[in-house]
Amino acid sequence: MAVLVSLMIVTAAVFAASKRVTSGISALASAAKRIQAKDYSVRVDISTRDEVAEAGIAFNRMAEDISFHTENLEKLVSDRTKEIEAAKEEISTLNSQLKNENLRLGAELNVARQIQLMVLPRAKELTAIKHLEIAAYMRPADEVGGDYYDVLQNGNNLKIGIGDVTGHGLESGVLMLMVQSIARALQEAGEMDPAKFLTDLNRAIFKNIERTRTDKHLTLSFLDYDGERLTISGQHEDMIIIRQDGKVERIDTGDLGLPVGLEPDIAPFIDTRQISFEKGDMIVLHTDGVTEAENSKGELFGFDRLLEDARRLHGGTAEEVVEGILDDLMAYIGTHKIHDDITLVVMRHR
Repeated sequence: MAVLVSLMIVTAAVFAASKRVTSGISALASAAKRIQAKDYSVRVDISTRDEVAEAGIAFNRMAEDISFHTENLEKLVSDRTKEIEAAKEEISTLNSQLKNENLRLGAELNVARQIQLMVLPRAKELTAIKHLEIAAYMRPADEVGGDYYDVLQNGNNLKIGIGDVTGHGLESGVLMLMVQSIARALQEAGEMDPAKFLTDLNRAIFKNIERTRTDKHLTLSFLDYDGERLTISGQHEDMIIIRQDGKVERIDTGDLGLPVGLEPDIAPFIDTRQISFEKGDMIVLHTDGVTEAENSKGELFGFDRLLEDARRLHGGTAEEVVEGILDDLMAYIGTHKIHDDITLVVMRHR
């Protein structure tokens, strides 16, 4: 009888212990499901001191850690989202400002381009020059170009200038306008000596370049015409002369000067060359944008092709010669990008 009672007590104890374990495990399972459902506030009630209780304590610590890191993560995501939204708003504002700035810059470049075109010789000025027929073409690679040409007349003193500022764009265009203005002022002041004219112009340009802290300079040649002869001064591209009888001459200007703006005084380097220029003779002036223009294969148009065009078109008017050379040049370039300013001047003795 005593054995039976003992057995019943043991069985009851085992059942009670089993129930506690089962209940604890069930509570842990239920809490785990709530964690899985993102309820990180759940905690397991600890009412015993057995292995299940230790598991419950570990679970509660894990739940607290998950809750802490989740809250921090959500705050971090929220803060990051706010930062991204603020950045997007700032980018939008900057884009709007940049668009306005580009519009302003575009307008300023357009004004500079219009000023450049305004100071070029007008057709009625050119047609009024006795014994000479002059035609010209200028095309900047950018909105504003760095090529220069001008025809300056003061009484019987006629001066034709052509030059090329290094690079192209706004800085080069501004320097070109400086050259045009200074050359005009010297011509109006009556400076007749070609070497002194170029020396004085260089001195003024050098000081302006030094003041503006740019690294620009330019090749520049002038041709003074007295009715019978041309006096050439300054260093620029080779010039082409086609005589009335079709004879071709190539004038090298390399030893007639130094690029303008490199040195404060270029007087020691300046020389002049006189050539006859009689009825029926024609001279072709150009910048390197003509001879260095490329086709789709990267091949240069070249000086020889320009010379042959001038020879072939020699019988036409100055305007017809310019148009003929340009037709050949543009056909050669095709759809290839034009990388440099293009300037062409043709002068014929009538």
